[in-house]
Amino acid sequence: MSETEEATGEQATQRTGSLRACRRCERKQGLVGKYNIWLCRQCFREIARSMGFKKYQ
Repeated sequence: MSETEEATGEQATQRTGSLRACRRCERKQGLVGKYNIWLCRQCFREIARSMGFKKYQ
């Protein structure tokens, strides 16, 4: 096996995870990253109106 094959095999076995966390509660799952908001979806729902977002139905 060549060195490049070993390197890609090691990368494939590494656990992939989010490097970002919610700015408010530090949760790493369910992040809203659009427009660089970086809040989890629960925190976003709580403060979206105060940020100027409107809910359309």
